[in-house]
Amino acid sequence: MILVVNAGSSSIKVAVFQPTDTADLTEVMAGQVSGIGGPLAHIDLGTDDKDIAAPDHDAALTAILNSLAAQGITTQTLTAAAHRVVHGGTTLVAPCRVDDDVIAGIEAAIPLAPLHNPNNLAGIRALQTLAPDLPQFASFGTAFHATNPDVATAYAIPADDRAMGIRRYGFHGLSYAWIVTQFGDEIPSRLLALHLGSGASLCAIKDGKSVATSMGYSPLDGLTMGTRSGAIDGMAVLRMAEIHGIDEAERRLNKDSGLKGLGGANDMRLLLAADTPEANFAIDHFCYWAARHAGSALVAMGGIDAVAFTGGIGQNSADIRDRIMAHLAFLGDIPVHVVETQEERQIALDAVNLGAA
Repeated sequence: MILVVNAGSSSIKVAVFQPTDTADLTEVMAGQVSGIGGPLAHIDLGTDDKDIAAPDHDAALTAILNSLAAQGITTQTLTAAAHRVVHGGTTLVAPCRVDDDVIAGIEAAIPLAPLHNPNNLAGIRALQTLAPDLPQFASFGTAFHATNPDVATAYAIPADDRAMGIRRYGFHGLSYAWIVTQFGDEIPSRLLALHLGSGASLCAIKDGKSVATSMGYSPLDGLTMGTRSGAIDGMAVLRMAEIHGIDEAERRLNKDSGLKGLGGANDMRLLLAADTPEANFAIDHFCYWAARHAGSALVAMGGIDAVAFTGGIGQNSADIRDRIMAHLAFLGDIPVHVVETQEERQIALDAVNLGAA
């Protein structure tokens, strides 16, 4: 069985998968520890649903392993652990087994994802201590976009800035990889994939490979999102930093913008139900800019054969899908697919493909 670990700053989400003879994966159990580092944490995993003490990730993973063992899944039962790592930088561009070089690569990418990679590393290191003989694997949120050509990833900035790693990376890669997995050999040659949730992006997938994506150096760029602004002129960012200071400008762009900044709420369901001028404008903005960025993706692919929606909004809101597709009606009758996001299952599948059994 494979333990999938998604370690955040104050929570660790886990899922256990059992590979089958048909190369399928059965989810055996899923849950999380929340409130890590606080006065009282909470575990919700299988039959366990209780408050615990979890001052750090080691304590949280200890609680998870103890809970799994009490429910019949021990470290001897597990054959591997597979981790979600947000950023692989320019060197970690495919799922891999964790070793010292991989850990060094994740550390090197910390400046690119300072809020995420340290937590992902904390999960890896905690398991190294708690279950040193358990093989560990990592899947990277940026890796799917490593196939983007240089012309798509390079910013037109001075060479020394580019040398520091300032370029487009793209995110939501595990979600897009799962879409490709679901289509298998039947994947359309030119597929426009949209991951629409609180975080939102799109990807131009040509013959199963990413050739362009809307997010850039960070997940801030591209589509209008729940609380992120999406694409914004760099000079506007500098002006906001001048007025508010860098930290406050960053907070506003990431936490107070997007649907929240335009419509007062970051939950699309609330906005659709509100039917106020502000809410309606926020929805229109979300759909318009998704379609605007889709036009850019079509150029990267040289056309379009199908569209796939995923993510909480993409999967569950036919209204939003219809509004976006209405903007693209001039392209003719395009097949539209809805794919359920299963990033944890993709991570487990990556580990299986690398030899985890």
